[in-house]
Amino acid sequence: MKRAIPVVVLSIAGLVPVWLYQPSSGTSTVQATTPAPSTSSSGTSGTHVVTTTTIDTEKGPVQLQVTFAGTKITAVKMLQQPDHPQTEAAVPKLVAETLQAQSADIDTVSGATITSEAYKKSLQAAIDDNAKTASSSPAASASASAGSASRTVDGTAVDTEKGTVQVQVTFEGDKIGAVRMLQQPNHPQTTAAVPKLVAETLQAQSADIDTVSGATITSEGYKESLQAAIDAKG
Repeated sequence: MKRAIPVVVLSIAGLVPVWLYQPSSGTSTVQATTPAPSTSSSGTSGTHVVTTTTIDTEKGPVQLQVTFAGTKITAVKMLQQPDHPQTEAAVPKLVAETLQAQSADIDTVSGATITSEAYKKSLQAAIDDNAKTASSSPAASASASAGSASRTVDGTAVDTEKGTVQVQVTFEGDKIGAVRMLQQPNHPQTTAAVPKLVAETLQAQSADIDTVSGATITSEGYKESLQAAIDAKG
């Protein structure tokens, strides 16, 4: 006598997580590239959020939202980015490098050059805006007027074909008391030129100084960053 043998078939559904970086949607954007970035401040220990203007590239628009705690970059969010796999792969790398470098002086991601350059340009605009806001805030004004009038201002980071140039200027009242290089090209002529540029700055008390022979590009970047710091001080 034949006996029926029940067969139990088990169906196992495998769950395979797929991780994709996607730009945030539904956020308000700022069109055009000429107006100043929009900003907002929070009462939480000097938190300042900068929404940059939109940069249109041949791959698509790029726009950032950068959060600062004082001068420190604590977060970067992409509001707009090209809809492309290479961009999606590049953005987390750009953000990670930004948080580590604390500046726009970061490497271009291979395969996403156009997006990387737009990202860095947008990031630098946010950094510049934050520096101006911080220097003109009531807290900064109160600090400058209370007791010591000493005040330190970071100039704009100027990208040149030799490398990035950025100065930090310390003011004693209206007088330039010291100039420190935050970033400079790694080149012997630059190394030799910087002390001359600083000495001339302290003597002239302005950015109207001579270009150092043999370091023209660095000199021009230095003067641009210096003037930005002077303008930011007001």
